[in-house]
Amino acid sequence: MDFQPSAKTLEYRKRLIQFIKENIEPIESNYHKECRRLNPDANWRNWEVPPIVAELKAKARAAGLWNLFLPDAELGAGLTTLEYAPLAEVMGHSLLAPEVFNCNAPDTGNMEVLYHFGSAAQKQEWLTPLLNGEIRSVFCMTEPDVASSDATNMQTSITADGDDVVISGRKWWSTGLGHPDAQFAIVMGLTDPDASKHQRHSMVLVPLTTPGVTIERMLPAFGEYDAPYGHGEVVFDQVRVPKSNVIGDLGDGFKIAQGRLGPGRIHHCMRALGAAEKALQLFMKRGQDRIAFGKPLLQLGGNLERVADMRIAIDQARLLTFFAAWKIDQVGAMKALAEISAIKVVAPNVLQQVVDEAIQLYGGAGVSHDVPLTQLFAVARALRIADGPDAVHRATIAKVELAKYRER
Repeated sequence: MDFQPSAKTLEYRKRLIQFIKENIEPIESNYHKECRRLNPDANWRNWEVPPIVAELKAKARAAGLWNLFLPDAELGAGLTTLEYAPLAEVMGHSLLAPEVFNCNAPDTGNMEVLYHFGSAAQKQEWLTPLLNGEIRSVFCMTEPDVASSDATNMQTSITADGDDVVISGRKWWSTGLGHPDAQFAIVMGLTDPDASKHQRHSMVLVPLTTPGVTIERMLPAFGEYDAPYGHGEVVFDQVRVPKSNVIGDLGDGFKIAQGRLGPGRIHHCMRALGAAEKALQLFMKRGQDRIAFGKPLLQLGGNLERVADMRIAIDQARLLTFFAAWKIDQVGAMKALAEISAIKVVAPNVLQQVVDEAIQLYGGAGVSHDVPLTQLFAVARALRIADGPDAVHRATIAKVELAKYRER
């Protein structure tokens, strides 16, 4: 296996770094201040997106830095999972950058679902405007009334009724539900409780304006509502949509989910490692600039050893993530479950560790809005739950490992 970045990756990486340095870094602090000013509370109906975002997206698209995640040379950059991974890391240095390049969750995962599994009509109606950055989307999977760490617990129903399907249930932590441009959700629910465990569920496209769809609230994470995106709770009360809105066939939900989550977890983990690099950069700057007891902070309290430990942890996690990406490209996500689960445990924990050390070094400033560390910590801690908690991924790794010994 060879993890040397391809020439295409190196070229895109160079251009991304330059674009972020020239266009995003100078305005990002003000962008976050403007978000807090425009969106001061949980009332998502009044949320607004700072105008600078549309300007940056137009500039990024004109520069050819657009839909880089999509493995299609006409609609995206045509990169493999491994080729895209370093680009996701570059974007992870900034909380705004993924949105600017139209490489932001949950839209990336939803676009991949529609690209790989959607019908021609679904692609025309929903995929094309997503690829153009004209709308945003939501993915509704987690539910408040069941242990969603076991996705087979889902209670939301998707029931066939003539030429329609009817959706009933409650979802929460649906990322992007509060965004002013959110137009539809991909909803996963139970279709046939008597089918085999992984053929019971389906995915369906639901426009958010459909009668019976009620957004009840946005949920705060560590007291922040993540405006203008939001993580919402939504009720589907006998929501009726055409059967043509079903993605694939009824019962294909888990098959589609695995195709969606494999590459998506590479994206998450590499962005997390980019964020960890950003936190380490802030640690080094603070450690060299601040003097205490007559010495730079880096020279005190074992901080140099912490630097070494953080560097080792980030580099180990990066190599593990590259290996998972390489294996997805070689044999597919279903045969790389242990590797995908491993990075999903490791990368968010590395980010949390590095951010925590940086917060400690910054003191009071570290838990303020003056530096992005509290936002990065929230990302890290949430990622240890999102797309499956650490314990579930460890169980998957152990299951795969046990199978090796049973075969002997």
